Amino acid sequence: MTDVRGDMYLVLEDGSVYPGKRLGAEGETTGEVVFNTSMTGYQEMLTDPSYGGQILVPTYPMIGNYGTSEADVESTRIQVNGFVVRDDCEEPSHPLSEGTVHDYLLENGIPGISGVDTRAITRKLRSAGVMMGIITPNADVDIALATLAKAPRYGEFDVVGDVSTDDIYAWNGDAGEESRAFFDLRGRARQGGMGVNVERGIGMRDLGDNYMKVVVNDYGVKLNILRSLRARGCEVIVVPDDASAEDILSHNPDGVMLSPGPGDPELLDRSVATAKGLSGKVPMMGICLGHQVIARAFGASTFKLHFGHRGGNQPVKDLESGRVYVTAQNHGYAVDPAGLPDGLEVSHINLNDQTVEGLRHRDMPIMTIQYHSEASPGPHDSEYLFDRFVGLIQAGQAEKTDATV
Repeated sequence: MTDVRGDMYLVLEDGSVYPGKRLGAEGETTGEVVFNTSMTGYQEMLTDPSYGGQILVPTYPMIGNYGTSEADVESTRIQVNGFVVRDDCEEPSHPLSEGTVHDYLLENGIPGISGVDTRAITRKLRSAGVMMGIITPNADVDIALATLAKAPRYGEFDVVGDVSTDDIYAWNGDAGEESRAFFDLRGRARQGGMGVNVERGIGMRDLGDNYMKVVVNDYGVKLNILRSLRARGCEVIVVPDDASAEDILSHNPDGVMLSPGPGDPELLDRSVATAKGLSGKVPMMGICLGHQVIARAFGASTFKLHFGHRGGNQPVKDLESGRVYVTAQNHGYAVDPAGLPDGLEVSHINLNDQTVEGLRHRDMPIMTIQYHSEASPGPHDSEYLFDRFVGLIQAGQAEKTDATV
């Protein structure tokens, strides 16, 4: 049985107040208030590092009906500053459920609020744009606004350093790789031709047997990116966000992945310098923030979106094939196509607002996407992009082999 839950309030910086009941930990929290339109995947949202520094509002009204599970996490902890829902389920129904969302937030020390009109909040953010907010047990709006005014504003501080790893480590799997979801993921990889011999396990193959080493520069990586690479036969090494190009190249990678992450890419000069140092030396893929970092490394600029793209239903067109994919997204910044250098060309566009959703380099083995090809929990439409990246790696390996013959 959950504990008694008192009154809580969400106060936006424009003075709007949304009363409800405490969800999760007692206390107060501030952050940029954003909404996500996915119908499932609340635990993946909560543990997605790209939500660092933000208060998350799912638009789907019932949250927690299938509980929480260790297999559904995308990082080692809850990453959001706060959580706002219409209704939370106190009696989840799922054979793998390990507890309620309320208990999950409580155990992780994250404040939230339930019973608020999330539709009204979403309509306001769509109209006025994302804004700072505070979740507080204090009913005095003036005090809440005074506290909010003193809080650091999202986009004015480096969030990546708070969510990235401090250590270099080899990814050897987690509980997610014991789930049915990973079994299905590996099956889709094999159907795409990139999962051959995966069942033999990393480290059990000869170097010439579909062996690929990928270094992931962690700006806030989702674990399903690491799972998706392993499902395609890659050895995965994860390095901190402040790793230099020399640090990364010292691992002799066959490819480098620049991960997603939170915050404004304008604050990441160190990461831009790393991307510059890697360009042309190793096949490279950037996802979300990694995409923006690569674009800035080639001289492009980025800008903040009005309310961002967050959800599992964003239509994106692959300009090479002409196909349209339903994608999972979580970002508040985008690349300005007007500032692209000659070497980079747009590979994908968002059909809702025509913003840039992917880039490729004309001469170097570099590809980027603004959305999440790893999805988790879905949709799975864009997993082919991991196959495309592995194809770049294999082409590079073939060139090295030809050069030594």
